[in-house]
Amino acid sequence: MSHSLFDSDVPHPEPSNLTAFAANDLNRDSEHRDEQSVEKALAKEGTHIFAFARDKLVLKHDGQVLDPLFARYELQGLQPDWDETVLLGYRKTGEPRLAVPVGIDADDLTSHYKPADGRTLFREMLIDEVLLGEFAQAASLIRWNGDNRFCGRCGSAMEIHIGGYKRVCAACEHVIFPRTDPVVIMLTVDEQRDLCLLGRSPHFAPGMYSCLAGFLEPGETIENAVRRETLEESGIRTGRIRYHASQPWPMPHSLMIGCYAEAKSTEISRDETELEDCRWFTREETIEMLERPSATGKASPPKGAIAHRLMRDWVEWKR
Repeated sequence: MSHSLFDSDVPHPEPSNLTAFAANDLNRDSEHRDEQSVEKALAKEGTHIFAFARDKLVLKHDGQVLDPLFARYELQGLQPDWDETVLLGYRKTGEPRLAVPVGIDADDLTSHYKPADGRTLFREMLIDEVLLGEFAQAASLIRWNGDNRFCGRCGSAMEIHIGGYKRVCAACEHVIFPRTDPVVIMLTVDEQRDLCLLGRSPHFAPGMYSCLAGFLEPGETIENAVRRETLEESGIRTGRIRYHASQPWPMPHSLMIGCYAEAKSTEISRDETELEDCRWFTREETIEMLERPSATGKASPPKGAIAHRLMRDWVEWKR
């Protein structure tokens, strides 16, 4: 007897752990952040720091090894802005991890350094999974602090507080906190026909199909956002919604919320401004995209992407 994926447990204890940018195991010690946290961490022996040239992580490059971690003295030539330093947390050894924006432009870095954005770090596997998770936290906070140097109410300068997790206006005392932008990403499944719905955006790599996705709007539940975005982009009506996994996506500070959606209609009417194609795929076609993309010319998102996780867990679901 077959069972619906909307009635059963997930095929992994915590599928979010199988996505890229999720392996951050730092002790954030959030309850103890104060105005001296950064200074104390910088003064501690063995502290390591991520350096950011705008949205790009700076890696030390000796021709063979790429290293994203700097000691404080190693950053002197990169013009670090110590006043905007962010405290990420502490390794299990007690070693602090911090991040700092640098003044030198990525294009002006010498050959001893390699700048890389989040997509490049992930797709080219330039750093290990744990460092990639730490990068996600650092990149989001560096970007948020950089985007909020001035008050949205009165226009005066905002000051950084408690290690980069709060900014306060020096004039009107308006307080803001780091933001996370929630995005729903969903695999709509027609269980009667054993099909899944995938779309192709014009900016995708050649042949790639992925799950539909969109930003969750204010005052909207996750379930209703899934239903609305699916209907808007594909014309497919959906019923039951099942949360499956999430993924930090630091471009610049999103959280991908992965869900399965139960198809209640079958005729596709795609949004031609959003998608250049949208269609149903069989389980066999989906496996081909995941395992043998060159065989058909169609491919899934890379391993580590939450869309890949949703697709793979659907085809591997215990039925």
